[in-house]
Amino acid sequence: MDALTNMPSLPPLATLATLQPGELPPAPTPDGAGGFGDMFRQALLRVDAAQHEAARQAEAVETGASDDIVGAMLASQEASLSFSMLIQVRNKVMAAFDDLMKTNV
Repeated sequence: MDALTNMPSLPPLATLATLQPGELPPAPTPDGAGGFGDMFRQALLRVDAAQHEAARQAEAVETGASDDIVGAMLASQEASLSFSMLIQVRNKVMAAFDDLMKTNV
């Protein structure tokens, strides 16, 4: 249980909400001090930025500000795949945690 108490925690949602779309937190240090939490947080913010960009491009096509429908569709698919991949990673981590908790010591 000591390893769980030493894990870095994610910032509050209010802190994440202040970031502008596409803005990422500072990269973790190269020595790996950031940990899995920081890496997952950055992935979450990148997926969020991709979804915002896809929505912006779709809105530009809908309002006539842009005629790049292919680019909007590609951005939408990329955001969708990024979100699906993030959910799969989360599911794998949760399954591994559940397996770990079921392990007899």
